[in-house]
Amino acid sequence: MADRRLQVFFTVAKQLSFTKAAEILFMTQPAVTFQVKQLEEHFNTRLFERSHSKITLTPAGRLAMEYAERILNLTAEMETRLTEMTGEVGGTLLIGASTTIAEYMLPRMLGDFKARYPQVQARLTVANSETVESKVADHTLDIGLIEAPSHHPSLKSEICCEDELVMICSGQHELSKLTSISPDKLVIQPYISREAGSGTREVVDDYFKRAGILPDDLNIAMELGSPEAIKGAVEAGLGIAIVSRATILKEIKLGDLVAVPLDPRLMRPLSVVYATEKFRSKLLQSFLDFTTEALK
Repeated sequence: MADRRLQVFFTVAKQLSFTKAAEILFMTQPAVTFQVKQLEEHFNTRLFERSHSKITLTPAGRLAMEYAERILNLTAEMETRLTEMTGEVGGTLLIGASTTIAEYMLPRMLGDFKARYPQVQARLTVANSETVESKVADHTLDIGLIEAPSHHPSLKSEICCEDELVMICSGQHELSKLTSISPDKLVIQPYISREAGSGTREVVDDYFKRAGILPDDLNIAMELGSPEAIKGAVEAGLGIAIVSRATILKEIKLGDLVAVPLDPRLMRPLSVVYATEKFRSKLLQSFLDFTTEALK
């Protein structure tokens, strides 16, 4: 409903990149450039300073961006409120989820949510917890599910369930017969870690710090960006790792990996985050309620 030129300009302004904006909007870069140029001609002012390597907002561009955000948010709120007058829950819901949640918890839950609310179109973005938070904060996403406590001041965070993390190793590993293991016993082992920015990485680093072990004290063999990559490396005997128990149920059943509980146990909250100033539509509230119930 809002002026398409305004939507394109706002996306470019948020990304400070015509190329990234084109990808997000599913447009060609020349089309994005044309829309912004039209808006500049309409206001008879430059909205961006362009150079070979980057673009920046002009003072007029910064002012236009503030109004564009308010206009686009109000337009979305109006459309949502009018739709809700029919009594149906519908529309597009932009969801972000950290890797572990997206791969091992969300698929069935989204299927059940779609079955209950067939008019809803859910779009899922998968990234680490830090990236999901950033995208929710800048309204690129409506809601996020993350594995670490939220640190963003503009986001509301609600715990939806708890998740246990365990040490995993191959069945041939010397630690595979243990019934539990303390953090100090892991220091000398080749350790396979998640990447910086991962919610799992943050929670595990804090766990070691509480035990008096700094991240630099660990014998990190490699850092990998997904649970599947970590499981493959551990199964190949390249080291041990600490992962969510939910990610290894199949491998334990098949005997490919062994899970050893930590002592003390490592439990972490999984949280949903959304922008505090964002209008909470019936769709968003329905998904919040459904998520909290489904992940209990």
